[in-house]
Amino acid sequence: MVIVRGTSDWSSANRGSSDWDGAGSAGHGRGMVTVKEPREQVFNGTFDGNDTAGWFSAGTALAAADGKLRVQVPGGTQQRWDVLVGENDIRLNANTPYAISFTASASRPVTIKAQVQLGDKPYTPTWAQDVQLTTDPQQYHYSFTSNLDTGRGQVSFQLGGSGEAWTFTLDDVSLVGGEPAGWYVPETDPPVRVNQVGYLPDGPKRATVVTDAPDPRPWQVVSGAGEVVASGRSTPRGLDASSGQKVHTVDFSAVTAPGTGYVLRVDGQQSFPFTVANSIYDRLRRDALHFFYVQRSGITIDDAFVPGYARPAGHVGVPPNQGDTSVPCQPGTGDYRLDVRGGWYDAGDHGKYVVNGGIATAQLLGLYERAVTAKTGHPAALGDGTLDIPEHGNKVPDVLDEARWELEFMLRMQVPDGRPNAGMAHHKVHDRGWTDLPCLPDQDPKVRELHPPSTAATLNLAATAAQAARLYRPFDAAFADRCLAAARTAWKAAQEHPAMYARPDDTDGGGAYDDDDVRDEFYWAAAELFITTGEQPFLDYLRSSPYWTGDAFRDTGPGWKFVAALGRIDLATVPSKLAGNDRDAARNSVREAADHYLQTIRDQAYGVPIGENGYTWGSTSVILNKLMVIATAFDLTGDQRYRDGVLEGLDFILGRNALNNSYVTGYGSRCSHNQHSRIYGHQLDPRLPQPPAGSIAGGPNPGLEDPKAKKVLFHTPSGEPPKPQFCYLDDIESWSTNEVAINWNSALAWVASFAAGQRPPGDNDGPYRVGDVTVRLSGDHQVDVVVPVGWSLHVESAATGR
Repeated sequence: MVIVRGTSDWSSANRGSSDWDGAGSAGHGRGMVTVKEPREQVFNGTFDGNDTAGWFSAGTALAAADGKLRVQVPGGTQQRWDVLVGENDIRLNANTPYAISFTASASRPVTIKAQVQLGDKPYTPTWAQDVQLTTDPQQYHYSFTSNLDTGRGQVSFQLGGSGEAWTFTLDDVSLVGGEPAGWYVPETDPPVRVNQVGYLPDGPKRATVVTDAPDPRPWQVVSGAGEVVASGRSTPRGLDASSGQKVHTVDFSAVTAPGTGYVLRVDGQQSFPFTVANSIYDRLRRDALHFFYVQRSGITIDDAFVPGYARPAGHVGVPPNQGDTSVPCQPGTGDYRLDVRGGWYDAGDHGKYVVNGGIATAQLLGLYERAVTAKTGHPAALGDGTLDIPEHGNKVPDVLDEARWELEFMLRMQVPDGRPNAGMAHHKVHDRGWTDLPCLPDQDPKVRELHPPSTAATLNLAATAAQAARLYRPFDAAFADRCLAAARTAWKAAQEHPAMYARPDDTDGGGAYDDDDVRDEFYWAAAELFITTGEQPFLDYLRSSPYWTGDAFRDTGPGWKFVAALGRIDLATVPSKLAGNDRDAARNSVREAADHYLQTIRDQAYGVPIGENGYTWGSTSVILNKLMVIATAFDLTGDQRYRDGVLEGLDFILGRNALNNSYVTGYGSRCSHNQHSRIYGHQLDPRLPQPPAGSIAGGPNPGLEDPKAKKVLFHTPSGEPPKPQFCYLDDIESWSTNEVAINWNSALAWVASFAAGQRPPGDNDGPYRVGDVTVRLSGDHQVDVVVPVGWSLHVESAATGR
């Protein structure tokens, strides 16, 4: 249901010169027209522009062409509801008259059922009508009085029950009556935007203020005790293109005294409260990592480790589950079954994907490897007992225990010896068909399938397993050997099958994660194998790669589909046999990319490393992955401007943005808490929990691929789509703006771990150990370096490169 609130900076940014009063009418004069309160309840019933926004289908695909909806209805269905098209979130008022109309035809005469009903179980109808369609388009008009009072109504057309296939054509769908739909106006006050969690005492402290004032405005920072501790005047920044707002910035970095309850006041407006402390990111590091335990598949989630989130093990073959302990291949893929239990549920669905698991695992391994090699890394903060997981107490760092849960799954996805494509990795495993929302994993009744192997998945396995081989060796040599053997096998298989690509249309029950350019995956895998083994053939392959000298970062930054940066970062930072000019070139490329991202931060009034065109699906992870690159430049140089850039970029994630919203659950005065997930379904079922603290939402996405976001966010006074920063909806059904995902949380965990380590010398001293090696770098810090057997030890300062 759309919501109506008072006016906000979003509405003013998009209404142009109109004097919109927030209630659905515009003033007269200067060529303006009166906007009557809308009573149409169907969104996009005319399918203009060949758009299917707002509409769903079950049992078939739908598409719009020439301003009409066309559905290819398959034959052989049993019930009418086996094929269903319609629109959800219809506002229905009890005892209220409605008029419904539509134009429809069929490729042959057929009878369908049109109805208005509750969109959730038990799907109670308030109106239903059998409709006889002909091959000529006909207009149909009906009226009824609703006996439902809900914002979860549904207009639907049931098309199944026919032995033969046919084509359904629909246009001009209208449902008029009831309450006005209202405009969607997000709650964004107050106009003073800060990092709602807080700031480090010696870090940058900046805020963005939404104001039309052309001149600098006075500001004050007030302590929790009510004392004014700093003051000054803001800097006008003009129109921010990504939000459509006129904004100023405030720099109050001079405030260094630790404390809670600080607020920033500008022109009588006051920010949400924030804290200044060295420890502000400690809990975020822990919670962002703890998210992965709650996403685990194949294990009982214990309330003792995560109170309020206990649930039975999912996909272990206990009815109604089909289970992951013996999963068949998709037809045409193979005649065998594999035990692929374990791993993490990838996102809001029950699927498990090697490609997305690859980058998520690599970032968890990477944040640990950074902790043992970087000057501001703190391995003790990631050690055994630092997370509430079943494995703690086993003398293995908990972050490695968590990463291993996914690694074991990825190893099980490798095609066994003696089978076609042996050594390759199956791309993914998930249900045949989408499950309901919400649906706990142990209640998933659908058949699971192994999807065909892909080169991308195989190289993800090779890269992460090679990285794991060097990191687990001090704790479990047998597992390290197993990982390295799997990595070598995967590398060989990928070279033999360099162009096996996942199908982009393989989306029945899970995401496609298709990728038809795997040159970056080859580069990443070769880099990890070389760092771990030091073997010349892997270095030779790297030197032949277009990414040896090419751009490994791009303006988009690293992500699951472009992973060259992961290899480049490790070549630049992890001790290896790479030396001389090769090592320098890798490090210089990191700095160059970081400089580019830093410039974007300076150019954006909200201090974020993406511009107006950079917002996309998972935009928060795009930001965080760029911050990871900037942080690596700090590790290489010790240059404070890189550290400050990372911290300022985190401000956006935690509330300094156009929506004044922290995208991390449990952090900030206003935060995302209705992310799209079948597990965390509290918004639809109060018996289920909200996402756990530390879960990051996907964030603003102008693509608005899901029907809920399109229907709500396009319903604006101007009729125009919102600016990029406003393309976000904290709703469980907005999967294109508000999903959870392991690769988004891994990016958050990496950056939060970096930020938590930026504290004064002596605040978190070692010594720290990995295996039997301890290396003293500078000052009083001791860190661990993992040295492969038989190698000489080369000690190098991350700050000086010497």
